[in-house]
Amino acid sequence: MAEEPERATVLVVDDEEEVADVYALTLEQAYDTRTAYGGEAAIEALDGTVDVVLLDRRMPDISGDEILEEIRARELDCRVIMITAVDPDFDIIDMPFDDYLCKPVEGDDLTTAVEQQLAARTYDARLSEYLELVSKLALLESEKTSQELESSEEVARLRERTQTLKAEMDAALEEFEDIELAFREIGRRPGR
Repeated sequence: MAEEPERATVLVVDDEEEVADVYALTLEQAYDTRTAYGGEAAIEALDGTVDVVLLDRRMPDISGDEILEEIRARELDCRVIMITAVDPDFDIIDMPFDDYLCKPVEGDDLTTAVEQQLAARTYDARLSEYLELVSKLALLESEKTSQELESSEEVARLRERTQTLKAEMDAALEEFEDIELAFREIGRRPGR
């Protein structure tokens, strides 16, 4: 029997329990969901297993802005979607979140935003691996003779993996226009 692929984990953070529960309920069919009812609970729930955080910006104990700073300070490998009633201002330019949705958020928009962040995470990993491999290849090509490079099975595998990753990223870039359009179609502002 084949193993099921691991489900992504989404942490929903909101001091309004009903709101957090509705978002979690919307996502639980596709993802492992956790809820944290406030900033302190969010800090306790954050760990390396969380893939996406849905984060309320205004909470009485610890603000979403502070939690976002904590996530980045801990260097947790998760995507952060701010979901808030706080109207965005120019202060968002320097904030290290991945997406920003204004309440109320429709279920389809919420699901699409999470899907997009998980896809972006996959692309980030491929790009990082590609750049790492290109760097190694460039170093070897500058240090070794052509004959040494051509006779190395390791270099051949490195070149093959680099070409595979480049082809995958090229294909992803061809899809970028569709992804960008879908990204722009998410209702980030109620009634707009």
